[in-house]
Amino acid sequence: MKMAAENGSPNNHKLERKETKCNVFISQEKTNQPVIFNPDFFVERLRHEHPQAFTELVLSNITRMIDLPGDEFAQLTGDSEPRVPSSSGFLRSFNFLKRKDKGVVFGAPLTEEGIAQIYQLIEYLNKNLHVEGLFRVPGHSLRQAALREMLNTGAEIDLETGDFHPNDAATLLKAYLGELPEPLLTHRHYHAHLKIGELTRFDDKGNKTNVPDKERQIEAFQLLFMLLPPANRSLLKLLLDLLHSTARNQHSNKMSAINLAKMFAPHIIWPKNVKTLGNGK
Repeated sequence: MKMAAENGSPNNHKLERKETKCNVFISQEKTNQPVIFNPDFFVERLRHEHPQAFTELVLSNITRMIDLPGDEFAQLTGDSEPRVPSSSGFLRSFNFLKRKDKGVVFGAPLTEEGIAQIYQLIEYLNKNLHVEGLFRVPGHSLRQAALREMLNTGAEIDLETGDFHPNDAATLLKAYLGELPEPLLTHRHYHAHLKIGELTRFDDKGNKTNVPDKERQIEAFQLLFMLLPPANRSLLKLLLDLLHSTARNQHSNKMSAINLAKMFAPHIIWPKNVKTLGNGK
């Protein structure tokens, strides 16, 4: 195997994919066709062909970075029911909600079909990132009700030529996340997320400081995301791509990464049916 020729060669191909570095190799063993080396491919192949080994490998790396006591580790692996804070402040056993679906999309458990409907909102919002106050300014209630009904019925919607506004789509996207029976990042991962947030740097003497260790936090989050169900991973990637693009346009929409994080964190990680302190919501 050797590296493909320099730029301009017909054998030099590039895979355009966000956040993934790919190298191109030419195999001399069987064919001169370029083979694209994509790390994500091998991750997904291991996940598909050896799911147990994949899970054990990810878990071993997570526990190398954060300390999860027996019960919290059992929740992460699914060996025990998740326990999340109740409104009284004590941990309670959380049985996954067994309720009738309110519709195809809103209030129903997360599915690929539901994501396909919500993607219409995400696609529309990606084309309107310049709107000031996006995700902060609420949309029109009547337009939102009509759009919600259309999404629930599985309709394909032409948002570009309709009477809807980006603020309608942004408000509905947050509502969809907030109405999921379980947070997008799942109850099982709740305690692990809290532990990752506590990762801090060490000083020259090996003592812990109060400075967040962002590199280790990012690595731990990436590992934890690998353990999410397929549908959750799919929607999370779409959502993070959208929020990243939104923050990059903060010069026009006035929405920084911090502002977006404050708005979306309660919708994707906070346990359901738990009141926050102060406002009772």
